[in-house]
Amino acid sequence: MGPRPAAGYFFDDFELGARLEHATPRTVSSSDAAIYLALTGSRNPVHCAAPVAAALGHPAPPLDDLLVFHLAFGKTVHDISYNAVANLGYDDVRFLLPVYPGDTLGARSEVIGLKENASGKSGVVWVRSHAFNQHGAEVLSWVRWVMVARRGPKGAADGRAAVIPELPAEVALDRLPVPAFLTPRALDPHATGGARWWDDYAAGETIDHPGAMTVEEADHMLATRLYQNTARVHFDAHAARSSQFGRRLVYGGHVISLCRALAHDGLENAFAVAAIHGGTHANPTFAGDTIAVRSVVASRGEIPGRDDVGALRVRMLGAKNTALADLATPAPGAKDPAVVLDLDLTLLLPRRA
Repeated sequence: MGPRPAAGYFFDDFELGARLEHATPRTVSSSDAAIYLALTGSRNPVHCAAPVAAALGHPAPPLDDLLVFHLAFGKTVHDISYNAVANLGYDDVRFLLPVYPGDTLGARSEVIGLKENASGKSGVVWVRSHAFNQHGAEVLSWVRWVMVARRGPKGAADGRAAVIPELPAEVALDRLPVPAFLTPRALDPHATGGARWWDDYAAGETIDHPGAMTVEEADHMLATRLYQNTARVHFDAHAARSSQFGRRLVYGGHVISLCRALAHDGLENAFAVAAIHGGTHANPTFAGDTIAVRSVVASRGEIPGRDDVGALRVRMLGAKNTALADLATPAPGAKDPAVVLDLDLTLLLPRRA
């Protein structure tokens, strides 16, 4: 693709198969974890209580899985979505190894799909990205697709055939990464605040999590800076006034983290995110919106070779400015104007002996 232009890559610049080695590796610290807790209100003790983490076999409290995702994602933004109109969705997200304070994260991506929009003003770019620690071990992999503005009127990119990648429908159970050292049954229900383990959930069960959180302008802006996410759509209020929304968008990853934190009440012993099978930011979120969360249990899965930990697949719906009691769960693939996040993910929970 050539050297990155000062104004960033636009849709016109992307080429199928192009590979990008992203700049600015990041050494993570316990300070990053503390700021993340302050921004999201996450209450998972595995990430904030050393004795709880040690009981599970960790040498130190690992960074929250979604914090790792955002930090790795942030590495890719300057190249992939600096000129984004909107981040659209995710697929085949696998959390491969725990990340601890002191680890250094780097990332690279490959363009796997391109499709110009009919308006000629933008196009959709699909990328597969990988994050690595300082030892070269892969800690995270994911696919995402993002709408990126064109540099100008229709021109050099015209006529390119659309290439839409085939993506897996799910992350299969035998591809779920579960570290061999983990001792899930050592998780203390008194520390998590809940007694329900994997065995206690049933497919089809709906959980309306009781809390809600209003997104503040300062919160989502600080979160985006924490992740070194440089996308203009989140930062430039002056430019945003001329966009279709007339204001800055909240980074969709911040919404994911708020939903995960709010879902703690009802999923208290879900100690890790193993995979995200797919997800869409169904509607935009803005400062001042209040987010509430509903989880629908899709299935329970047994992890090959492990009888102490189970996979709980959940459809997590984030809704804005509405009472969950008034929300009808949309059919998969359908949209509701109140739903801003529709995320299909698998969580890890201890199993009973």
